[in-house]
Amino acid sequence: MKIRLHQFLSKCGIFSSKNEIKNLIWDGKITVNGSIVKNISFEFNPDKKKVVYEGKELSLPQNEKYFLLNKPTGFICSRLNSQERRLGKKSIYEIFKGRVSEIIYESLITVGRLDENTTGFLLVTTDGKLVHRITNPQNKIKKRYYIETTKLITAKQINSIRKGVKIKIEDNGKIEEYISRPTILTDIKDKNIILTIDEGKKREIRRIFNSVGNEVSKLHRLSIEKMILKNYKLKSGEYCEINFEDIDQYIFNNKKSVS
Repeated sequence: MKIRLHQFLSKCGIFSSKNEIKNLIWDGKITVNGSIVKNISFEFNPDKKKVVYEGKELSLPQNEKYFLLNKPTGFICSRLNSQERRLGKKSIYEIFKGRVSEIIYESLITVGRLDENTTGFLLVTTDGKLVHRITNPQNKIKKRYYIETTKLITAKQINSIRKGVKIKIEDNGKIEEYISRPTILTDIKDKNIILTIDEGKKREIRRIFNSVGNEVSKLHRLSIEKMILKNYKLKSGEYCEINFEDIDQYIFNNKKSVS
């Protein structure tokens, strides 16, 4: 799993601030596999390349952090760039700022992403390997959502979604097409439904409903596998620290998965 150099150094826990780390990199004090790297965003796999500072090899600590957030609407799952700040965008990472140490804050990553207007269950962690285990489609980790639509959900739409529908994405002039994986649909009412899917492509659920002539007006993630948001009694925007044992038990069912 690749990580940016400044994030790696932050996670090592031996530097006092982000500014110190930047200056050390820019001053050529850090080497990766014997070569000086002055790019703070340089990406590498710490399991395969050695990072050295003042003759000492650096390594990541074993104590990772795990948080469960009840994501509020209107927040994005990436760190804000200058343009997003000008537009007044909000990031879920700002919820943690000042509440965890700077080292932990700089190392946090989300386990997959929920779009700006999607709410609910979101894992945030310093553990990059966990992110890959949960988001790797080979592991078929099930995510469960509550959905409200703008139009009545018809039997035809239900049958199509259950089997898998064609999704067409156009991005920068390139067109990608794929068939969504079969889903589990329960608690079906006129304009709301519970959907379970083991895939997590960008805006996939919204695109699934668009492809059958409907539109999602509300999207809330309830759970991942057997880890259920409501059991943690978190209000919108609240989070709690959890341990890996709970994740292993409720998401992986104590079984091995593709890492």
